[in-house]
Amino acid sequence: MTASQSQKAAPELPSDIAPTTGASPGAEWKLLLAAISASPEKVDDWPGRLQQNVDWPKLLRLADHHGVSSLLYQSLFSMGDSAAPAEALQSLRRRHEINVHKCLFLTRELVRVLDNLDSLGIEVMPYKGVVLSQTLYGDMALRQSGDMDLLVRASDLPRAKKNVCELGYTPHLTLSEAAESAYVRSGYECTFDHAGSRNLLELQWALQPNFYSVDFGVSGVFSRAVTVSLAGRQAKTPSPEDLLLILSAHAAKHVWGRLIWLCDIAQLTKRPDLNWDWITSQAKALGIERIMHVTLLLAKSLLGAEIPPSPNSTLLSDAASHTLADNIRIEMANGVSCNAESLDYFRLMMRLRERRADRLRFLWRLTFTPGPGEWEAIQLPARLFPLYRVVRLWRLTAKWFRGRSGTVSARSNVWH
Repeated sequence: MTASQSQKAAPELPSDIAPTTGASPGAEWKLLLAAISASPEKVDDWPGRLQQNVDWPKLLRLADHHGVSSLLYQSLFSMGDSAAPAEALQSLRRRHEINVHKCLFLTRELVRVLDNLDSLGIEVMPYKGVVLSQTLYGDMALRQSGDMDLLVRASDLPRAKKNVCELGYTPHLTLSEAAESAYVRSGYECTFDHAGSRNLLELQWALQPNFYSVDFGVSGVFSRAVTVSLAGRQAKTPSPEDLLLILSAHAAKHVWGRLIWLCDIAQLTKRPDLNWDWITSQAKALGIERIMHVTLLLAKSLLGAEIPPSPNSTLLSDAASHTLADNIRIEMANGVSCNAESLDYFRLMMRLRERRADRLRFLWRLTFTPGPGEWEAIQLPARLFPLYRVVRLWRLTAKWFRGRSGTVSARSNVWH
């Protein structure tokens, strides 16, 4: 999949929100963190803090860049008209209203897709987007959702794909039956456009691209699923414990490049019934203890997330995790993006794995696991499918050389 294809469909926003990078946000960064923190009500003297040398257009761009405009609007609106200049509040309100309309559209489409798949006896689980927003924040429009992510069993994929196509969705990748069977073994998602929106729907039979070597057991995630309500409709979604691990791995894949992912983690850690013993043991089994450590450290240091004392001694004591979290926090504050087509990015992915076997598996799969880009680049007959590994190696080498000459945001260019 190309960089442009991997970008999510997003609501049309005002023209003054282009993200800024490179310069330190300073007061705007601190104010944004305080406004969207896990406990913003604990911040003293809000009106005074909000009037101290704040570049409001810069703050709004920063909020959009991190996907937290609606959360910022909620915080400022709750404090009354004196919290921010009228023009800034009005601009935030416009953003929030646009996001509300987008989320209503996504909710309508999600219910339509779920109803149709249910009628065929195909079990699916929405686990991000509007469902995540409703589950964590009690409001489907407090996250800036751009698409629908549905988890489906690999055995149900052909029927699910056929059904959503009948609903008017167009797949990015069209393969023969033999090619699709081979692709399912190496890939993890099929992406669809609809109603003029690109990448509006993703059917996923795995929770990470294969080469990241984080092998979540989809059957187990389905068996532990919980029921949530969205627009009056019941739907299954991963358990809070599974969700914490899934969201941590997703944030790590994108180098924690957006604050909204840490806000989600902070919201999850508020749940008094989280089974931290299970989370810890499962993270260890998956080989993502360090990934979870870094995620929790960032959520705690940036947003004041309260991690229960019981796991602190084990979850947050890894020295490498503290070093990584400190470096990432500094780069986030300075607006530094990670070039996801660089060797530095993949070195970081290696450092995030605590087990040597996982690091070696990551390198092997990264080098030889074909993805949508390889299947789109050339169509081979079934007997030559093994050559897609060679195509992968060739394209990977080319990407690395290109990545050395430009800065590309990890948020839009992680290879799928």
